[in-house]
Amino acid sequence: MFKKVLIANRGEIAIRIIRTCKEMQIRTVAVYSEADKNSLHVRLADEAHCIGASKVAESYLNQAAVLTAALKTKADAIHPGYGFLAENADFAAKCREVGITFIGPPPEAIRKMGDKASARKQMSEAGVPVIQGSEGTVDEGNVHEHASKIGYPLMIKAASGGGGKGMRIVEQADHLERMFALAKQEAEANFGDGRMYLETYIETPRHIEVQIIADQYGQVVHLGERDCTVQRRHQKLIEEAPSPHVNEQLRQSLGEAAVKAAQSVSYVGAGTIEFLVDRECQFYFMEMNTRIQVEHPVSEQVTGIDLIKEQMLVAAGEPLRYCQEDILLNGHSIECRINAEDPSNEFAPNPGMLTHYAAPGGRNVRIDSAVYAGATIPPYYDSMVAKLIVYGATRAEAIESMKRALDEFEIEGVQTTIPVLRKVMQHKNFRDGDFDTNFFEKHLKPIPS
Repeated sequence: MFKKVLIANRGEIAIRIIRTCKEMQIRTVAVYSEADKNSLHVRLADEAHCIGASKVAESYLNQAAVLTAALKTKADAIHPGYGFLAENADFAAKCREVGITFIGPPPEAIRKMGDKASARKQMSEAGVPVIQGSEGTVDEGNVHEHASKIGYPLMIKAASGGGGKGMRIVEQADHLERMFALAKQEAEANFGDGRMYLETYIETPRHIEVQIIADQYGQVVHLGERDCTVQRRHQKLIEEAPSPHVNEQLRQSLGEAAVKAAQSVSYVGAGTIEFLVDRECQFYFMEMNTRIQVEHPVSEQVTGIDLIKEQMLVAAGEPLRYCQEDILLNGHSIECRINAEDPSNEFAPNPGMLTHYAAPGGRNVRIDSAVYAGATIPPYYDSMVAKLIVYGATRAEAIESMKRALDEFEIEGVQTTIPVLRKVMQHKNFRDGDFDTNFFEKHLKPIPS
């Protein structure tokens, strides 16, 4: 097992990794930007090194600075968390070159699945259902030709996309050129890559993803599904496991498809295969996230498996400790993302100092966070304040626990998404499990200031 791990990240995920490392008796190295010098992950790690200025390009995305810190501190491995360098194949390759273990999949798998257009082709060849779409990428010169073959409505997507960026729905041909230009501009701004592809737009789908873990010997298991259907502009707000939309037969089919997807690219580590499920319960591959995800705690809650620990073990060469029959789903878990955003102002980021912070507690309540009273949410990074995770024997119990926990949560100094999350928990359609990815637009009015 590794003796020392450098965490190439910040915030709650850095703390999540540090805590598991401590339980595994692994020393930790935190890296931080100038804006994060007083951050909790810096305090909790055994060592901490500043790697640059506040802007991500000068710190958390600075591959040379991260690798230099790892070599200087004699770290055996680097855990990238999620975001930043987590799905950067070049960085994973550089870790390999200097003899440091990258706690994640091999760079070859990241490259195959990181390009969404080529991933579609890979999955189709592996026998995983994919949505009808363009073969490869399209440009301004041939987008109309491809669109006419697919039909409307359709979705424009960025080949290097993620997080809902670089996506546009096109209802009719008259809008295609404008929407294509907007999606491409957004993709270039966010990913530095303007390559685009097209897919049939599935109306009123459910967004279901399957967590997998794979070792270096070809063994892959799935940990059931998560439901990420409650979104706003393709940004996830609430996740739960298991899904209220998935029966046992569909769960088995989704799991088998996810395992097949991972095996087709010789995957190693924790990963997530995301699917869209239509009204007829037909499912289609959407993308693969080659990293740990923000919403991984709900899978941990219903399986009892520490996914960060499993990442460490398989990266160190250990075989999986479970076969598929060992993975059982017990109870129900829900996660709400508490972000420093102003719901009354189109969810604009609301960075600033937390003048008061009192997290909820009690039975079956888990908080993954990196903040405290007096901490600052900087304007340079993701606006997350905390992840609030609850567990219940049933979905109804989990909802009631979440309602109570949201009511207890006290945050002052910044606006947060808590009022919106309260409304979701109280909404009849959500409580009945009668919702799709348009739930927010259909049912939730803007929150008054």
